[in-house]
Amino acid sequence: MEYVKTEVRDRVAVLTLDDPARRNALSLDMAEAVAASLARVETDPDVAAVVVTGAPPAFSAGADLDDLAAASRERLGRIYEGFLALARFPLPTIAAVNGPAVGAGLNLALACDLRIAGAGAHFESRFLDLALHPGGGHGWMLDRILGPQGAAAMVLLGQGLSGEEAARCGLAWRVVPDEALRDTALEIAARAAVAPLELMRRMKSTLREEAALKGHDDAVALELEVQLWSTEQPAFRDRLEALRRRIAQRRSR
Repeated sequence: MEYVKTEVRDRVAVLTLDDPARRNALSLDMAEAVAASLARVETDPDVAAVVVTGAPPAFSAGADLDDLAAASRERLGRIYEGFLALARFPLPTIAAVNGPAVGAGLNLALACDLRIAGAGAHFESRFLDLALHPGGGHGWMLDRILGPQGAAAMVLLGQGLSGEEAARCGLAWRVVPDEALRDTALEIAARAAVAPLELMRRMKSTLREEAALKGHDDAVALELEVQLWSTEQPAFRDRLEALRRRIAQRRSR
């Protein structure tokens, strides 16, 4: 079984979790397929961003129950790798959440830089219902996005969020009709294609580093070095000259 289907369209790789009979559960096989697919597209010079979605009817219904029953440190680590590979990915990642994103499936969505929710999306921790402690940095990711109260509501009190609720509290960037979800995610992801790949990699790396900085001065010093590097690149020089020509043409009219 393939588990993940990959399609590249307009420099955006779309990874579709494809085990609909099990609602795209994050089994060991699924996790390894996600990690392998990401490793392949990372080396593709024609890929500037990644969209992750699920074959209907779900985004991902969480960890496979058989895998949980046979849990070991090594096995859990291999399952975590499915969403950790997304969290480490050096280019922009978007989760197009087309249905339930539950437990480890929610981790997949949280590991992405951006989440677009379909109207039928549903976000739920659900570890509480299984009497299972969250794993894979679940609470840290929720706290980083929703704050302590939101993380407590979802993890400790079992509160779920619809697509519209997720958008209102910042878990999703926006909510769109289900039929428009894929095209919306592709349209947003395509914006990454306007920048040179190395610039995009450095911009994302800077954002990650800034998240751990203590103050504005540290961020200024970090960005200064990378901005200076970007001013020396041919792409910047070319676009600067093109902008100057457009301004000159407007002024001459």
